[in-house]
Formats: sequence, C-alpha cells, structure tokens
Amino acid sequence: MSSAETETTETEDAPAKDEARDEVLALIKARLGDAVVGEHLIPGVDLWVRVSVAEWGAAARHLSEAGFTFFDYLCAVDWSLSPWGKSEEAVATPVAMPADPKDLEHGTTGGETRFQVLARVYSPQRKIGVHLKCDVPDDSLTVPTWTDTYLGADWHERETWEMYGVRFAGHPNLRNLYLPGDFEGHPGRKDFPLLARHVKPWPGLVDVEAMPGEPEEEEGATTDGEAEA
Repeated sequence: MSSAETETTETEDAPAKDEARDEVLALIKARLGDAVVGEHLIPGVDLWVRVSVAEWGAAARHLSEAGFTFFDYLCAVDWSLSPWGKSEEAVATPVAMPADPKDLEHGTTGGETRFQVLARVYSPQRKIGVHLKCDVPDDSLTVPTWTDTYLGADWHERETWEMYGVRFAGHPNLRNLYLPGDFEGHPGRKDFPLLARHVKPWPGLVDVEAMPGEPEEEEGATTDGEAEA
C-alpha cells in the first residue's frame, strides 16, 4: 500500500474530532505563543507542530513540564532535490535545485529552509505523542540543543550533526558516532554522492517482483527486442 493510500485510510478511519490532541495543541500555543508557526492535526492519528528556531529549546522544556517526559527520537530532513536524480530509476535524471529554499516542497506544517529538525516526544499519562519541527537557518545551520531537557537527545543530535551538518548550540559533546574524524561531507544530505548507486543498479531494479494480479515473467523469456535481434 502506498503512503498516500495509507494516509487516506487512516484519515477515513479516524474520528472527526480529537479533543485530547486539541487540548495538547492549545497547551502548546498557550506556552509558546507566536513561536508556533505551523500546525497540522489529524484526529486519531497524530499532531505536528512547527516552532521558530529561537524557541526550539524552550519548546522541549515546556513539553517536558507538561508531562511529555518520554523522548522518542530526533533527526533532520533535507527537503532539497537530489542533483544526482533518483537511484531507483533505471536512468537517473539529474535535477536542478531551486535557488530559494522557500520554493522547495516541504512536508507537514510547511517550511522555509532547506533543512528541518524533527523530534517526537510522548506523554505516558495522556498516551499521546507530538511531532515538533523547526526550520534550520541556512546561514548558520544551528539550532538549540535538547540535551539540557532530554538526555536521550544526546546521540540523536550527534548523528544529525554527523549526517546533515546541523549543529546544536549547547551540546556538550558534539563528535562523530560512525565516521572517521577526518571524513569530509555529510552522507545524509541529498547532494552527497552515494557512489554505490553510481557504479551498480539499485537492487530493486535488478530483482523486481510482479505486483498482485500481474502475470509473472517466465524464466528464460525474452523481450520483443531480444527476439528480433
């Protein structure tokens, strides 16, 4: 099932109203005020809130104080287009990235920069989780750390810095987790060349299974072009 079909099914099965998440959203707005720059709530599914980068650290503290004491994860998203094209295609077509990051197609709650930081926290009492997002400034690539509120954010921020180059102001030990200390570049970025995809086809192109209802190609069968040759 595709992601679009999954979202449609979830939306159809979800209730028309979600008082618990409405209450959480109202709480976040009351605590953060104008720092909330975007929101998206699907009743019975999830809540996404985008906050200003200046209040990213404060958002963590306010949510922890409100009972969202379980830190789930933190990562980054690179919304740019890969200049190398899609490796899932037989012939990757290079694309040009927009000159202005605001012209990129961002996900839920929108965005204005190339990179966003995404985190999720959960309230054991309410049994509700919240996705928080903030735009990473293109000039500094720096956001406040969450480690002074959620200790579990430590290695998540280290991984995000290593893979995407996003710095976390106030992090006590921002150093590599996986890569050698002298490694150049950030492998999580769209413009980082994945050499394995350039020298050999993506495995999904080599061994493709027939979709349900489609006839399976017989072993040893030839295409029309091969037969004519």
